[in-house]
Amino acid sequence: MKGIVLQGINKSYDGSDTVLQDLNLKIPGGKFFALLGPSGCGKTTILRMIAGLEKPDTGSIFLGDQDITHVPVNKRSVNTVFQNYALFPHMNVFENIAYSLRLKELSEELIIQKVDKVVRMFHLESLIYKRVTQLSGGQQQRVAIARAVINEPDVLLFDEPLAALDLRLREKVLLELIELQDHLETTFVYITHDQTEALTVADQMAIMNQNGNIEQVGHPQEIYEHPKSVFVANFVGTTNIIQGFVVQRDNKWHLEVDKMICLSIKIEEGQTLQDGDEACIGIRPEKIEISKKILEGFANCLTGVVQAIVYQGRFTQYNVRLQNGYVLQVFEQNERHFQGDEIDYDDHVYVYWQRENAMLLKK
Repeated sequence: MKGIVLQGINKSYDGSDTVLQDLNLKIPGGKFFALLGPSGCGKTTILRMIAGLEKPDTGSIFLGDQDITHVPVNKRSVNTVFQNYALFPHMNVFENIAYSLRLKELSEELIIQKVDKVVRMFHLESLIYKRVTQLSGGQQQRVAIARAVINEPDVLLFDEPLAALDLRLREKVLLELIELQDHLETTFVYITHDQTEALTVADQMAIMNQNGNIEQVGHPQEIYEHPKSVFVANFVGTTNIIQGFVVQRDNKWHLEVDKMICLSIKIEEGQTLQDGDEACIGIRPEKIEISKKILEGFANCLTGVVQAIVYQGRFTQYNVRLQNGYVLQVFEQNERHFQGDEIDYDDHVYVYWQRENAMLLKK
Protein backbone atom coordinates (compact mmCIF):
# COMPACT_ATOMS: atom_id res chain seq x y z
CA MET A 1 0.00 0.00 0.00
CA LYS A 2 1.75 3.09 -1.29
CA GLY A 3 1.13 6.63 -0.12
CA ILE A 4 1.70 9.88 -1.99
CA VAL A 5 3.93 12.77 -0.99
CA LEU A 6 3.90 16.18 -2.68
CA GLN A 7 6.93 18.33 -1.79
CA GLY A 8 7.36 22.03 -2.54
CA ILE A 9 4.86 22.01 -5.41
CA ASN A 10 4.52 25.22 -7.41
CA LYS A 11 2.18 25.50 -10.37
CA SER A 12 1.08 28.44 -12.49
CA TYR A 13 -0.55 28.81 -15.90
CA ASP A 14 0.66 31.20 -18.58
CA GLY A 15 3.51 32.15 -16.26
CA SER A 16 1.38 34.42 -14.09
CA ASP A 17 -1.80 32.70 -12.85
CA THR A 18 -0.42 30.99 -9.73
CA VAL A 19 -2.57 28.03 -8.69
CA LEU A 20 -0.34 26.32 -6.10
CA GLN A 21 2.57 27.79 -4.18
CA ASP A 22 5.02 25.76 -2.09
CA LEU A 23 2.40 23.05 -1.46
CA ASN A 24 3.36 20.15 0.80
CA LEU A 25 0.96 17.26 1.35
CA LYS A 26 1.29 13.69 2.58
CA ILE A 27 -1.42 11.18 1.63
CA PRO A 28 -1.17 7.91 3.62
CA GLY A 29 -1.14 4.60 1.80
CA GLY A 30 -4.18 2.32 1.87
CA LYS A 31 -6.51 5.06 3.12
CA PHE A 32 -9.52 6.90 1.75
CA PHE A 33 -8.20 10.47 1.55
CA ALA A 34 -10.47 13.42 0.70
CA LEU A 35 -9.22 16.76 -0.57
CA LEU A 36 -11.89 19.36 0.17
CA GLY A 37 -11.98 22.98 -0.88
CA PRO A 38 -13.92 25.65 -2.79
CA SER A 39 -14.08 25.67 -6.58
CA GLY A 40 -10.92 27.05 -8.16
CA CYS A 41 -8.63 26.37 -5.19
CA GLY A 42 -6.39 23.91 -7.08
CA LYS A 43 -7.82 20.53 -6.02
CA THR A 44 -8.15 19.19 -9.55
CA THR A 45 -4.69 20.51 -10.44
CA ILE A 46 -3.24 18.40 -7.60
CA LEU A 47 -5.14 15.34 -8.80
CA ARG A 48 -3.99 15.86 -12.40
CA MET A 49 -0.38 16.17 -11.26
CA ILE A 50 -0.61 12.91 -9.29
CA ALA A 51 -2.12 11.27 -12.39
CA GLY A 52 0.62 12.70 -14.61
CA LEU A 53 -1.76 14.81 -16.72
CA GLU A 54 -0.07 18.00 -15.47
CA LYS A 55 3.54 18.70 -14.49
CA PRO A 56 4.50 20.93 -11.54
CA ASP A 57 6.67 23.93 -12.35
CA THR A 58 8.88 22.98 -9.40
CA GLY A 59 8.69 20.38 -6.66
CA SER A 60 8.47 16.59 -6.48
CA ILE A 61 5.75 13.92 -6.32
CA PHE A 62 6.48 10.54 -4.76
CA LEU A 63 4.46 7.31 -4.98
CA GLY A 64 5.86 5.26 -2.14
CA ASP A 65 9.63 5.62 -2.47
CA GLN A 66 9.51 6.33 -6.23
CA ASP A 67 9.82 9.87 -7.58
CA ILE A 68 7.11 9.96 -10.27
CA THR A 69 7.28 13.70 -11.04
CA HIS A 70 8.39 13.07 -14.61
CA VAL A 71 7.07 9.53 -15.10
CA PRO A 72 4.63 9.33 -18.07
CA VAL A 73 0.93 8.75 -17.41
CA ASN A 74 0.92 5.22 -18.79
CA LYS A 75 3.87 4.21 -16.62
CA ARG A 76 2.26 5.27 -13.31
CA SER A 77 0.33 2.82 -11.14
CA VAL A 78 -2.42 5.44 -10.90
CA ASN A 79 -5.92 5.47 -12.45
CA THR A 80 -8.52 8.23 -12.49
CA VAL A 81 -12.34 8.31 -12.36
CA PHE A 82 -13.42 11.60 -13.91
CA GLN A 83 -16.48 13.69 -13.20
CA ASN A 84 -17.94 13.00 -16.66
CA TYR A 85 -16.84 9.31 -16.47
CA ALA A 86 -14.97 9.60 -19.85
CA LEU A 87 -16.44 6.32 -21.13
CA PHE A 88 -16.30 5.37 -24.80
CA PRO A 89 -19.89 5.80 -26.08
CA HIS A 90 -19.41 3.51 -29.13
CA MET A 91 -18.33 0.59 -26.91
CA ASN A 92 -20.35 -1.72 -24.69
CA VAL A 93 -19.67 -2.22 -20.98
CA PHE A 94 -17.32 -5.16 -21.55
CA GLU A 95 -15.15 -3.30 -24.06
CA ASN A 96 -14.98 -0.16 -21.90
CA ILE A 97 -13.74 -2.16 -18.92
CA ALA A 98 -11.36 -4.26 -21.05
CA TYR A 99 -9.87 -1.30 -22.94
CA SER A 100 -6.66 -0.89 -20.90
CA LEU A 101 -6.10 -4.65 -20.90
CA ARG A 102 -6.21 -4.71 -24.70
CA LEU A 103 -3.61 -1.93 -24.80
CA LYS A 104 -1.34 -4.23 -22.80
CA GLU A 105 -1.97 -6.94 -25.42
CA LEU A 106 -3.07 -9.54 -22.88
CA SER A 107 -4.55 -12.78 -24.14
CA GLU A 108 -8.30 -12.88 -24.78
CA GLU A 109 -8.67 -15.59 -22.16
CA LEU A 110 -6.99 -13.49 -19.48
CA ILE A 111 -8.99 -10.39 -20.48
CA ILE A 112 -12.29 -12.29 -20.13
CA GLN A 113 -11.18 -13.67 -16.77
CA LYS A 114 -10.22 -10.24 -15.39
CA VAL A 115 -13.29 -8.45 -16.72
CA ASP A 116 -15.59 -11.15 -15.37
CA LYS A 117 -14.09 -10.72 -11.89
CA VAL A 118 -14.55 -6.95 -11.90
CA VAL A 119 -18.04 -7.13 -13.43
CA ARG A 120 -19.16 -9.40 -10.60
CA MET A 121 -17.60 -7.07 -8.03
CA PHE A 122 -19.69 -4.17 -9.35
CA HIS A 123 -22.86 -6.18 -10.07
CA LEU A 124 -22.79 -5.37 -13.79
CA GLU A 125 -23.41 -8.90 -15.09
CA SER A 126 -26.75 -8.09 -16.72
CA LEU A 127 -25.37 -4.97 -18.42
CA ILE A 128 -22.13 -6.33 -19.84
CA TYR A 129 -23.17 -6.20 -23.52
CA LYS A 130 -25.11 -2.94 -23.36
CA ARG A 131 -23.66 0.27 -24.73
CA VAL A 132 -22.83 2.77 -22.02
CA THR A 133 -25.23 5.28 -23.62
CA GLN A 134 -28.05 2.94 -22.59
CA LEU A 135 -27.07 3.04 -18.91
CA SER A 136 -28.27 5.28 -16.10
CA GLY A 137 -25.90 7.75 -14.43
CA GLY A 138 -25.32 5.42 -11.50
CA GLN A 139 -24.60 2.46 -13.79
CA GLN A 140 -22.14 4.51 -15.86
CA GLN A 141 -20.48 5.52 -12.61
CA ARG A 142 -19.89 1.88 -11.68
CA VAL A 143 -18.52 1.09 -15.14
CA ALA A 144 -16.06 3.99 -14.89
CA ILE A 145 -14.82 2.77 -11.50
CA ALA A 146 -14.62 -0.83 -12.73
CA ARG A 147 -12.49 0.30 -15.68
CA ALA A 148 -10.18 2.18 -13.30
CA VAL A 149 -9.91 -0.75 -10.88
CA ILE A 150 -9.19 -3.54 -13.36
CA ASN A 151 -5.45 -2.77 -13.60
CA GLU A 152 -5.14 -2.97 -9.79
CA PRO A 153 -3.43 0.43 -9.46
CA ASP A 154 -1.66 1.55 -6.29
CA VAL A 155 -3.71 4.76 -6.31
CA LEU A 156 -7.25 5.47 -7.49
CA LEU A 157 -8.13 9.14 -8.06
CA PHE A 158 -11.70 10.50 -8.03
CA ASP A 159 -12.40 13.95 -9.50
CA GLU A 160 -15.84 14.93 -8.10
CA PRO A 161 -17.28 11.67 -9.51
CA LEU A 162 -20.78 12.05 -8.05
CA ALA A 163 -21.57 15.59 -9.19
CA ALA A 164 -24.05 14.42 -11.85
CA LEU A 165 -26.00 12.08 -9.55
CA ASP A 166 -29.12 12.89 -7.56
CA LEU A 167 -28.93 12.96 -3.77
CA ARG A 168 -30.31 9.48 -3.07
CA LEU A 169 -28.09 7.82 -5.67
CA ARG A 170 -25.08 9.82 -4.46
CA GLU A 171 -25.56 8.50 -0.92
CA LYS A 172 -25.80 4.93 -2.24
CA VAL A 173 -22.64 5.22 -4.36
CA LEU A 174 -20.71 6.80 -1.47
CA LEU A 175 -21.38 3.72 0.65
CA GLU A 176 -20.34 1.48 -2.25
CA LEU A 177 -17.06 3.40 -2.55
CA ILE A 178 -16.32 2.95 1.16
CA GLU A 179 -16.92 -0.81 0.85
CA LEU A 180 -14.77 -0.95 -2.29
CA GLN A 181 -11.84 0.79 -0.63
CA ASP A 182 -12.07 -1.53 2.38
CA HIS A 183 -12.05 -4.52 0.01
CA LEU A 184 -9.21 -3.37 -2.25
CA GLU A 185 -7.12 -1.61 0.43
CA THR A 186 -5.94 0.71 -2.35
CA THR A 187 -5.08 4.37 -1.74
CA PHE A 188 -8.14 6.44 -2.74
CA VAL A 189 -7.81 10.19 -3.33
CA TYR A 190 -11.21 11.85 -3.55
CA ILE A 191 -11.54 15.45 -4.77
CA THR A 192 -14.70 17.34 -3.82
CA HIS A 193 -16.12 20.69 -2.77
CA ASP A 194 -18.99 18.92 -0.97
CA GLN A 195 -18.32 18.70 2.76
CA THR A 196 -20.91 15.95 3.29
CA GLU A 197 -19.22 13.68 0.74
CA ALA A 198 -15.81 14.27 2.31
CA LEU A 199 -17.00 13.64 5.86
CA THR A 200 -18.83 10.49 4.75
CA VAL A 201 -16.05 8.71 2.89
CA ALA A 202 -12.74 9.91 4.31
CA ASP A 203 -10.38 8.20 6.72
CA GLN A 204 -8.37 11.40 6.53
CA MET A 205 -8.94 14.72 4.80
CA ALA A 206 -7.22 17.97 3.90
CA ILE A 207 -8.97 21.34 3.70
CA MET A 208 -7.77 23.84 1.08
CA ASN A 209 -8.63 27.53 1.13
CA GLN A 210 -9.44 29.71 -1.86
CA ASN A 211 -5.75 30.64 -2.25
CA GLY A 212 -4.68 27.02 -2.73
CA ASN A 213 -3.12 26.64 0.73
CA ILE A 214 -3.69 23.66 3.03
CA GLU A 215 -5.55 24.94 6.11
CA GLN A 216 -5.77 21.66 8.05
CA VAL A 217 -5.17 17.93 7.66
CA GLY A 218 -6.70 15.31 9.96
CA HIS A 219 -9.46 12.80 10.57
CA PRO A 220 -12.98 14.04 9.69
CA GLN A 221 -14.11 14.07 13.33
CA GLU A 222 -11.01 15.98 14.38
CA ILE A 223 -11.51 18.62 11.69
CA TYR A 224 -15.20 19.00 12.46
CA GLU A 225 -14.86 19.07 16.25
CA HIS A 226 -11.54 20.97 16.41
CA PRO A 227 -11.12 23.25 13.37
CA LYS A 228 -7.98 25.36 13.54
CA SER A 229 -9.25 28.40 11.66
CA VAL A 230 -12.37 30.39 10.90
CA PHE A 231 -12.16 29.21 7.28
CA VAL A 232 -12.21 25.51 8.25
CA ALA A 233 -15.00 26.00 10.79
CA ASN A 234 -17.16 27.79 8.21
CA PHE A 235 -16.34 25.48 5.30
CA VAL A 236 -16.87 22.18 7.11
CA GLY A 237 -20.31 22.36 8.68
CA THR A 238 -22.25 25.33 10.02
CA THR A 239 -20.69 27.47 12.72
CA ASN A 240 -21.59 30.54 14.72
CA ILE A 241 -18.52 32.83 14.69
CA ILE A 242 -18.29 35.39 17.51
CA GLN A 243 -15.46 37.96 17.70
CA GLY A 244 -14.21 39.76 20.76
CA PHE A 245 -11.26 40.16 23.14
CA VAL A 246 -9.97 37.55 25.58
CA VAL A 247 -9.89 38.56 29.23
CA GLN A 248 -8.88 36.65 32.34
CA ARG A 249 -11.02 36.90 35.45
CA ASP A 250 -10.60 34.83 38.62
CA ASN A 251 -8.17 32.50 36.79
CA LYS A 252 -10.78 31.80 34.11
CA TRP A 253 -10.76 32.92 30.48
CA HIS A 254 -13.60 34.83 28.84
CA LEU A 255 -14.40 36.38 25.47
CA GLU A 256 -15.65 39.91 25.92
CA VAL A 257 -17.83 40.65 22.92
CA ASP A 258 -19.25 43.96 24.09
CA LYS A 259 -20.66 45.38 27.28
CA MET A 260 -23.72 43.15 26.92
CA ILE A 261 -21.96 39.79 26.39
CA CYS A 262 -19.02 38.15 28.14
CA LEU A 263 -18.58 34.45 27.35
CA SER A 264 -16.76 31.77 29.31
CA ILE A 265 -14.21 29.96 27.08
CA LYS A 266 -11.60 27.24 27.41
CA ILE A 267 -7.98 27.84 26.36
CA GLU A 268 -6.41 24.61 25.11
CA GLU A 269 -2.86 23.65 25.99
CA GLY A 270 -0.46 25.18 23.48
CA GLN A 271 -2.72 28.13 22.63
CA THR A 272 -0.83 31.30 23.51
CA LEU A 273 -3.14 34.21 24.28
CA GLN A 274 -2.70 37.21 26.50
CA ASP A 275 -5.24 39.34 28.29
CA GLY A 276 -6.71 41.79 25.79
CA ASP A 277 -5.84 39.86 22.62
CA GLU A 278 -8.38 39.96 19.81
CA ALA A 279 -9.87 36.52 19.18
CA CYS A 280 -12.91 34.71 17.88
CA ILE A 281 -14.75 31.53 18.78
CA GLY A 282 -16.87 29.11 16.83
CA ILE A 283 -19.89 27.29 18.26
CA ARG A 284 -21.62 24.53 16.29
CA PRO A 285 -25.41 25.07 16.25
CA GLU A 286 -26.05 21.51 17.49
CA LYS A 287 -23.92 22.20 20.60
CA ILE A 288 -26.36 24.88 21.77
CA GLU A 289 -29.44 24.20 23.91
CA ILE A 290 -32.52 26.40 23.51
CA SER A 291 -35.39 26.77 25.95
CA LYS A 292 -37.98 29.20 27.26
CA LYS A 293 -37.08 27.92 30.71
CA ILE A 294 -34.04 28.61 32.86
CA LEU A 295 -31.71 25.60 32.81
CA GLU A 296 -28.92 24.83 35.25
CA GLY A 297 -25.41 23.52 34.69
CA PHE A 298 -24.25 25.54 31.67
CA ALA A 299 -21.22 27.84 31.59
CA ASN A 300 -22.83 30.25 29.14
CA CYS A 301 -26.38 31.57 29.04
CA LEU A 302 -27.67 34.30 26.72
CA THR A 303 -31.14 35.59 25.99
CA GLY A 304 -32.69 36.51 22.66
CA VAL A 305 -35.74 36.54 20.45
CA VAL A 306 -36.62 33.86 17.89
CA GLN A 307 -36.56 35.34 14.39
CA ALA A 308 -36.83 32.24 12.20
CA ILE A 309 -37.76 28.55 12.54
CA VAL A 310 -36.82 26.06 9.82
CA TYR A 311 -37.92 22.44 10.08
CA GLN A 312 -35.15 20.18 8.66
CA GLY A 313 -36.62 16.73 9.40
CA ARG A 314 -34.15 15.34 11.92
CA PHE A 315 -33.70 18.74 13.56
CA THR A 316 -35.21 22.20 13.71
CA GLN A 317 -33.12 25.30 13.05
CA TYR A 318 -33.80 28.38 15.17
CA ASN A 319 -32.33 31.79 14.39
CA VAL A 320 -32.14 33.74 17.63
CA ARG A 321 -31.35 37.47 17.69
CA LEU A 322 -29.32 38.29 20.81
CA GLN A 323 -29.38 41.52 22.79
CA ASN A 324 -26.49 43.00 20.79
CA GLY A 325 -28.12 42.19 17.43
CA TYR A 326 -26.04 39.11 16.60
CA VAL A 327 -28.10 36.25 15.12
CA LEU A 328 -27.23 32.86 16.59
CA GLN A 329 -28.15 29.63 14.76
CA VAL A 330 -29.34 26.73 16.93
CA PHE A 331 -30.04 23.17 15.74
CA GLU A 332 -32.27 21.14 18.03
CA GLN A 333 -32.85 17.42 17.50
CA ASN A 334 -36.62 17.11 17.24
CA GLU A 335 -36.89 14.13 19.59
CA ARG A 336 -34.99 16.06 22.28
CA HIS A 337 -37.42 18.95 22.51
CA PHE A 338 -38.47 19.70 26.07
CA GLN A 339 -42.08 18.76 26.82
CA GLY A 340 -44.32 21.79 27.24
CA ASP A 341 -41.58 24.12 25.94
CA GLU A 342 -42.78 24.66 22.35
CA ILE A 343 -40.95 27.57 20.77
CA ASP A 344 -42.58 29.96 18.28
CA TYR A 345 -41.67 33.08 16.36
CA ASP A 346 -40.92 36.17 18.50
CA ASP A 347 -40.59 34.07 21.68
CA HIS A 348 -38.04 35.24 24.23
CA VAL A 349 -35.67 32.31 24.79
CA TYR A 350 -32.49 31.29 26.59
CA VAL A 351 -29.58 29.72 24.69
CA TYR A 352 -26.95 27.69 26.53
CA TRP A 353 -23.64 25.94 25.84
CA GLN A 354 -20.71 24.54 27.76
CA ARG A 355 -17.28 26.17 27.86
CA GLU A 356 -15.56 23.31 25.99
CA ASN A 357 -17.99 23.63 23.07
CA ALA A 358 -16.70 27.10 22.14
CA MET A 359 -13.78 26.57 19.75
CA LEU A 360 -11.05 29.21 19.79
CA LEU A 361 -10.15 29.89 16.14
CA LYS A 362 -7.45 31.58 14.09
CA LYS A 363 -8.68 34.18 11.60
